[in-house]
Amino acid sequence: MNKAAEKNRRFYELYVKDLIHTKFGEYENRIAVGIVGEGSDCFGYDDEISRDHDFGTGVCLWVNDEDMERFGYLLSIAYNELVDSKERSFYTDRLRERRGVSTIHEFYSDILHIDCDTDHCTMSEENWMKLDHSCLKTAVNGEVFRDDAGEFTAFRNLLLSYYPDRVWRLRIAEQLHLYASALQVNYSRCMARNDIVAAELCRSKGLSAAMELYFLLKREYPPYYKWTYRALTELDEEGLFSAKIRELAEERINPDAWSTTRYHPNRLNYIDHIVSLSEEIASLLEEMLWEQNLIRTRSRYLEIHVNEIL
Repeated sequence: MNKAAEKNRRFYELYVKDLIHTKFGEYENRIAVGIVGEGSDCFGYDDEISRDHDFGTGVCLWVNDEDMERFGYLLSIAYNELVDSKERSFYTDRLRERRGVSTIHEFYSDILHIDCDTDHCTMSEENWMKLDHSCLKTAVNGEVFRDDAGEFTAFRNLLLSYYPDRVWRLRIAEQLHLYASALQVNYSRCMARNDIVAAELCRSKGLSAAMELYFLLKREYPPYYKWTYRALTELDEEGLFSAKIRELAEERINPDAWSTTRYHPNRLNYIDHIVSLSEEIASLLEEMLWEQNLIRTRSRYLEIHVNEIL
């Protein structure tokens, strides 16, 4: 357990648990409590830099829609009074939105930007495709301290069971296309035109797609973009893929590599180290696709695999 989670759990054990038991005892087994959602502390990535905004001790309390009408608003008032008496100097308005009382439906729907069916604990394929994929990890991070009714955890487990197979394949195909178009095609075209800004955008989009593909092929959700590489280094036990990603990110664009080279769509300019690194990363991704029996033909040009994946 990370330090922030420990601190939040202590806050729950010392103060919130007693508040619930004393003032809402008849509903005690209806209230789920934990620390999940937005914020570096929920990911276990908080540090001194993180604490310059929206950082403080507190917990999330989740109830269903019916219980919110029955006692949730009173619970919210009581919890906020408790926070004000214990952690006054730390709570910002934004942090109040992230902590405290909310309905289970509101919590998941707000994070994923869709109308989640938490009552029946189901997710249609349409909603799997419509949801904000960059926020899936935010919906399932952190820890649940207590959930006797199991309603909050049931939907959490639905998300943790990962994408349905067809949606998973669609997501892989989408990212293969993004990687191939950005780094294996358009980067070279932009460099041949000496359009450095566009080339940098290609590299950025390619880096994002490569990391997204790695998580997809590991069946894990990546966190918010600024923590994706950190999470990648933790997931990549051998370290080869994450090392190549970092090398590609740190490599300086070299216009001189294109000064005497004429662009050709079927010839790679390996003088440009970004091109060679892009192909090395593509080769690692191709190997992962092969190992999972997602492709039957070998090619580092990832666009070729899109139709086969689908």
